[in-house]
Amino acid sequence: MPSSVRSRARERNSVLGRPEFMSLNHQPLCSGGAPAESRGSSRRLGQIKHQTSQQSEEPTDRGSRDRRESTKMPEEDCMQLNPSFKGIAMNSLLAIDICLSKRMGVCAYTSSSWGGCRSMVALLALTGHGITWIIGTIVCLTRSNTLAGQEVLVNLLLALILDVMTVAGVQRLVKRRGPWEMTPSFLDCIAMDVYSFPAAHASRAAMVSKFLLSHLVLAVPLRILLVLWAFLVGMSRVLLGKHHLTDMVCGFALGMLHFSLMETVWLSSNTCQTLISISTLSWSPFF
Repeated sequence: MPSSVRSRARERNSVLGRPEFMSLNHQPLCSGGAPAESRGSSRRLGQIKHQTSQQSEEPTDRGSRDRRESTKMPEEDCMQLNPSFKGIAMNSLLAIDICLSKRMGVCAYTSSSWGGCRSMVALLALTGHGITWIIGTIVCLTRSNTLAGQEVLVNLLLALILDVMTVAGVQRLVKRRGPWEMTPSFLDCIAMDVYSFPAAHASRAAMVSKFLLSHLVLAVPLRILLVLWAFLVGMSRVLLGKHHLTDMVCGFALGMLHFSLMETVWLSSNTCQTLISISTLSWSPFF
């Protein structure tokens, strides 16, 4: 029995060894000379490795992308790192203005270096307040008996109203705070003088002094005192910590502009008498 089995195996091997059956004993080769099964398995392994490499690279790419975005500076920061000469000059001037204004605010509080003089400086500043001048002008207008005096007083009253409204409008637009954080007083709130730029007291003092120098006959000492008063009124607000130095300078310039505007639209005596009659309810269109 075993001999017959061995004989059958030899016959089968001899049959398979023939040239026409050689393809059955070998695996098919690919174009590159490798077996098809090994090529398929290698391809599957390559795909698995490629997927794992992509998955491992995705967090790295995401992390590098996040780092690049985090290190990327916004446009404003880039502009600040490379400012223009004009920007540097403006920032330097503003820094000097704030520093000098804070140092000059020696009467800002009672505990300041000149705190004992605070009441006197505040009284000086009150002489340039808009409410003070408007009420004083109205009182003088009711007591004036000459047409020339009433003409000057009516134009002065209109100039004061123009000054208060213009300064309040500019302050609302700019909204610059003073060198020291202070709550506006009751009179400042009435006159709408709640911000720092421009200085309302300086504007009013410059306009009133120029107005009186142009329309009143005054001696030389009085003229000098009037100019000195206007300067001290503007400085008093800086000493009280209400305004910066640039606010005071711009206030003086704005006051001169108001005076020039009032000189351009100066109301005649007849027009002033008409306005007085309307205000006192004694005006009649038939007379």
